[in-house]
Amino acid sequence: MKNMITLLLLAMGFLAQSQSASIKGQLQDPDGEAVVFANVALYNSTDSTLVKVETTDEAGVFRIQGLSPGSFNLSATYVGAADLWQNEIALSDGQQLDLEILQFTSTSVELEEATVTATRALVEVKPDRTVFNVQGTINSTGADAISLLRKAPGVTVDNNDNISVLGRAGVLLYVDGKRLPLTGQDLTSYLQNLQADQIDHIDIISNPGAKYEAEGNAGIIDIRLKKDKNLGSNGSISGTYSQGQYARMNGSASGNYRNKWMNLFATAGINDGEVFNDMDFFSTQNGIQLDETNRMRNSWQGLNARLGTDFFINDQHTIGFLVSVNDFSGEHRGYNRIAIANLETPNSIDSILVSDNISMDTRQQQTYNINYRYDNRKGRTINLDVDYGNYDNDSDRSQPNRYYDAQEQELLTEVINAFNTPTQIDIYTAKLDYEEDVLGGKLGLGTKLSQVSSDNTFLVFDIQNGVSVRDDQSSNIFDYRENVYAGYVSFTRPINEKWNFSAGLRAEQTDAEGNLQPFDEDLQEPPVILNYLSWFPNAGLTWQVAPTHSLSLNYGRRINRPDYNVLNPFNNQLSQLSYEKGNPFLQPEIVNNVELSYTLKYRYNFKVGYSRTIDQITRLIAPDEEDDRANFISWENLADQTIYSMNISAPFQVMEGWNSYVNLSASHLNNQADYGDGAIVDVQVFTYSIYQQQTIDLPGGFKGEVSGYYSGPGVWGGVFKYESSWSLDLGLQKKFLNDQLNVRLSASDLFYETGWDGVSEFNGLISSGGGNWDSRRVSLSMSYNFGNQNVKSRRRNTGLEDEAKRLGN
Repeated sequence: MKNMITLLLLAMGFLAQSQSASIKGQLQDPDGEAVVFANVALYNSTDSTLVKVETTDEAGVFRIQGLSPGSFNLSATYVGAADLWQNEIALSDGQQLDLEILQFTSTSVELEEATVTATRALVEVKPDRTVFNVQGTINSTGADAISLLRKAPGVTVDNNDNISVLGRAGVLLYVDGKRLPLTGQDLTSYLQNLQADQIDHIDIISNPGAKYEAEGNAGIIDIRLKKDKNLGSNGSISGTYSQGQYARMNGSASGNYRNKWMNLFATAGINDGEVFNDMDFFSTQNGIQLDETNRMRNSWQGLNARLGTDFFINDQHTIGFLVSVNDFSGEHRGYNRIAIANLETPNSIDSILVSDNISMDTRQQQTYNINYRYDNRKGRTINLDVDYGNYDNDSDRSQPNRYYDAQEQELLTEVINAFNTPTQIDIYTAKLDYEEDVLGGKLGLGTKLSQVSSDNTFLVFDIQNGVSVRDDQSSNIFDYRENVYAGYVSFTRPINEKWNFSAGLRAEQTDAEGNLQPFDEDLQEPPVILNYLSWFPNAGLTWQVAPTHSLSLNYGRRINRPDYNVLNPFNNQLSQLSYEKGNPFLQPEIVNNVELSYTLKYRYNFKVGYSRTIDQITRLIAPDEEDDRANFISWENLADQTIYSMNISAPFQVMEGWNSYVNLSASHLNNQADYGDGAIVDVQVFTYSIYQQQTIDLPGGFKGEVSGYYSGPGVWGGVFKYESSWSLDLGLQKKFLNDQLNVRLSASDLFYETGWDGVSEFNGLISSGGGNWDSRRVSLSMSYNFGNQNVKSRRRNTGLEDEAKRLGN
């Protein structure tokens, strides 16, 4: 009996040992960051039956336990990237196999060291954001940041370079996690100076959590610049020549040195170019018709540089420093012609106004950052950021206004104006974030202090007999100070194996004051004072329906505050009959966003959203109250804006060597406002946009790309309804010298259909028009990588050198 019990115990021990084998590993993206929520599946290699499915944790680690000995195939799938496969994994009794790091990269498999790799997908759908990988597209050649945003999923850029996400305006722009305080033309100039070759990827966060600033109704777009993480000394140089009606050129260089103690990196870029922008409008107001022609030619030169270093004090402490410089200078020449006639006799021109504008603009930016990070590798992290940014913008503009007779032969009157509008912005921020594993979840606490100081001088001169005389009724100094004190708490935790929830609350106290100092004392107005406390809750719920199916529901409340650009009430005239002005009585806008997302196989994403904004800040075009011929653009609060939106993102493989990506966005927008005296906004628009990209492996190592978009009708500002537009682009790529030299050729907007046209009707002004710019181009780009480019993170050799390795399906 005793022997039988012994045998039984031995058998049970043997059985337990047979079921105690395990496999673990860590998934990393190409930048060495942990890949969370990835799907890892284990199959029996003899009959391909599914053995077990696990997902990676917040450190990117997966563990598959309780395995019997045998031979297995392992697959890792994540957010649109090609599947990672490791075949014929031999597992013996009780073996605890550690595959260590499995990394998604763009290099090939190295059989001797069993590195598992894959190409980054153009678009990755992550739990809290959508990632647009710029290097995933050949047609980024010759592009700048604003051109790339036109291609990004769920993002639209209108005819005035205003950016929206899922049909919502008010997006906040970041670069490397730092907010850009620029708007309007200043923001456009900065993005034009930032070249595609310097950008690694763009994060689109449509519903940020409490950890992020509440500013930005449409969420956050974070442009992430390249930062090499390979060991040793590495670098790259690149250059692009682009030819449309005018030429553009840019060049950049980057380098880094990294060891286990520090990482030193630097980038620098220069660019030079010219572009045209043509617009035509036909307007009627107060019994008058205005036939307007605008021809603009803009040239620029720019440079930008970054220098940074990270010191790895030990495994838990890191401190970093970063300095960025951006310098831009440009010349803007504009020809404006307005033929004026009475509506009763439209063919009889009364007079013609001709304005030739010349503007010399300079924009300089310096930002400085100190970062400290503590990570105890057990769930506790502390992150401290201190930033300072200085932005100096200056513009000198000459504007002669000449009235001619109907034949444009006789000069009737002449008024010559000049403008000098320097702006200096200083931004100070300090941010502290703390995270801790608590009660089976992750607790986050943090605070942020920010101060924005903006000094704006607006000087208008009348040129009389060659002498400049300041116009004190049109000139002013406008100083704006804004302090925001913020604190937040957040918590995320799995409820069970299938359900996960997150919640957060952010509080922001805003103290802001705008002081107008006119040169004519009779025009003095009381200061603009904003002082309010706002609460911003957010919540999310995720349901893992099945290993490859998940649903998530998210809610968030956000704010947009008016800044100095829209508060200054004085006129900035484009000509004597066309100008823009701010509104000192603007209120901040508040939005509530709800999004429901469905993700299939960690790569196909379907999203629907609802957004309601109170006091939406928007642009309106209206007739002037004093001059029957003049009209202006102003900023107003809409009473209500409601948007229903949807987005479908689908990367897939048509066949081996042919990868496809399709992104479809659609939204229904409803703008409502009543300003009295018949000035009513009642606009409903359904708009949609389709973007597709086909990447095909061609003979001889070439890779081809066909991409393009079709954008349906939409609305700009409050009331300007625009018609559809589309574009088709082609690209060709070839790599040489062991893939270190990359040559790309692209052609954009082949059929020249990216122009716009539309109509605006508000408060008695009906204006229809259209325009186009230098969008049809051919670009040639070359980049060369040097140094220890192949020093990647590798996992331990598992004795499978002689086994077949397979990537993809």
